[in-house]
Amino acid sequence: MPETTLHTEIFNDLLKLAVESGASDIVIKSNKPGYVRMAGRLKPVDMDPISCPEAQAFVDEHVPKVFRKKWEDDGQVDFAYSAEGIGRFRVNAFHQRGLVSVVMRHIKSRVPTFDDLGLQSESLLKLAQSKDGILLICGATGSGKSSTMAAMLNWINCNLDKHIVTIEDPIEYTFQDEKSLFQQREIGLDVPSFELAIKSVLRQNPDIILIGEMRDKETFETAISAAETGHLVFSTMHAATVAQSLTRLFEFFPPEQQLQARRQIAGSLRGFVCQKLIPSLDGNSRVPSNEILNADATIKNLILEGQFEKIQGILEGSADSNSFSFNKDIYRLIKAGKISKAEGLRFSPNPQALEMNLKGIFIKS
Repeated sequence: MPETTLHTEIFNDLLKLAVESGASDIVIKSNKPGYVRMAGRLKPVDMDPISCPEAQAFVDEHVPKVFRKKWEDDGQVDFAYSAEGIGRFRVNAFHQRGLVSVVMRHIKSRVPTFDDLGLQSESLLKLAQSKDGILLICGATGSGKSSTMAAMLNWINCNLDKHIVTIEDPIEYTFQDEKSLFQQREIGLDVPSFELAIKSVLRQNPDIILIGEMRDKETFETAISAAETGHLVFSTMHAATVAQSLTRLFEFFPPEQQLQARRQIAGSLRGFVCQKLIPSLDGNSRVPSNEILNADATIKNLILEGQFEKIQGILEGSADSNSFSFNKDIYRLIKAGKISKAEGLRFSPNPQALEMNLKGIFIKS
């Protein structure tokens, strides 16, 4: 085994402290001490500053060979890093003001379950059991999208016989085959580009396809093609609510293709799971809150007719336990004593309506 270099030892000591403290992310800015994110809050670590040469040397040593030119040419790169006895991390290295910064996210070795994450499983299970179509997990960076998607795939792995092909940049959770068979492809290591992986995935005989991020029109068109030929497609999007998620989807298409896009999306969409992480009542952790849309016949008709503005009202007033708004879920969390009213109102997309809910006033279906 090669001797550990001093800069790697400095990084590993910081990572070990972060993992033992339950931190989700580690932020390193040249000439500053390390920072860790715990329960959503960024805190400095009591340590000597990490110099730019130390940060540069760490990235140069550990970035995979296939990504070195990208790091040299673009000044930014994503890759995975494993520290023996500590854990695995998703790494984004970049330059700012001519100095090197590194952000690392701890990827837990065990794939989470719904119970681990504190998720309501009923509506998620219904979506996970879809035979085909597109299922999108949405939220801001750091909202737990990947963990929720992994929990859904974990349930499938334990209960259904499926061939699952994932396209990730980089791979986050690594799955052990149970009832299902996983093929996990990492961009740069297993396939040269995201575009090539997308083009070839339908020839790999999958039942389920995981696309790490719905990033452009070509990716979404491939997802639609897969859905229309009997595959179930999981992916993530950076969008805060169901309404914003729908808007983002249609932004992929120019005006002259909107009608065709509505037909395709209405036919292939199975649902959205939007997620936020809200500080718990004791302040020591964060609790997931979801807005979930199951695309039933009513929703499909509204998408087909372009009446997107009516969908939020359905989420607020629906008696269907499988579709609900953020306010409904935040109300549940407040009543269950899991979050405070103040935090619920702060994270609510419509705090005035939530105030009314807490007073017993609701929109009827």
